[in-house]
Amino acid sequence: MNKTTQILCGALSGAMLFLTACSASSPAAPGAGQSNAGWPEKITIVQIPNENNPDSGKAHEGFRAGLEAALGIRVEELEGAEYAVGIEAMKAGNLDVLTVTPMSYYQAKRVANAEPLVTTATMGEDPYKTVFITKSDRDDINSIEDLRGTSFAFVDPASSSGYMYPKAHLITKLGLDTDRLEQPDYFFKTVTYSGKHDSSLIGVGMGDYETAAVAYQVIGQLDAAGVIDRDDYKIVGETEVIPNACYVIRPDLPQDLKDAILDYYLAYDDAEYFEMFYQSPDVRFIRAKDSDYAVVDEMVRILGLEE
Repeated sequence: MNKTTQILCGALSGAMLFLTACSASSPAAPGAGQSNAGWPEKITIVQIPNENNPDSGKAHEGFRAGLEAALGIRVEELEGAEYAVGIEAMKAGNLDVLTVTPMSYYQAKRVANAEPLVTTATMGEDPYKTVFITKSDRDDINSIEDLRGTSFAFVDPASSSGYMYPKAHLITKLGLDTDRLEQPDYFFKTVTYSGKHDSSLIGVGMGDYETAAVAYQVIGQLDAAGVIDRDDYKIVGETEVIPNACYVIRPDLPQDLKDAILDYYLAYDDAEYFEMFYQSPDVRFIRAKDSDYAVVDEMVRILGLEE
């Protein structure tokens, strides 16, 4: 098993662990879809879970019911717990539309020949990128070069914004050794994996780590929630903007069905839905292109994940 598979599929223990039904199967809806030769009786999609919002199930159901009516075939809605297992489910033909992160898109292409469907132009007011942070009173840390010798926190080796993008940025900008970066006293004094972006952010505030790499959006979210005061932190470096998550589609579905699904996503304009799941009522789906994620191929090369 190569490094890419180990990182992106590490906890793969069975496809049944991935999928959790979040709406009951509905009866087949009569309509034009069933008259199209070669269309399946049902498709299965994975929606974005939002455990913090009690109304998310209602929003998902509205999306699902609308898609079902537009297609004229059953649409089953599921929530995903692990990208890698969802990709295997798509490969096996048990899943038709799946949401993935940029790194999971790379894996979905390789494993399931998945095709890009839609993404979003934005993810709210703050751009999706990684920032390197320290406490605002650290006058000695003002650039990524100054991270040398500090106790540092990544999020998790499987995180795009909490590990892969910041690690690739450090390696590229500072000429560091990929294999040695996380070793104690090579560049950092120590490296810790906090498990969550907010844990890294709060850990820096409490002095558990001197520096960390976190998704920029998390700073605003925790500040707005009153968990932190963003003025207590200083940003000393940042990565390029990271492509947003996207939906991918199973490649062997009939082309006219894939076109109909795409049309529905592109026309969907429920502002409350986008406010709930994308932090802005002005967000809309746009067509995703493979070229949007070309940067991930370069990151895989930089990090030596294909060795």
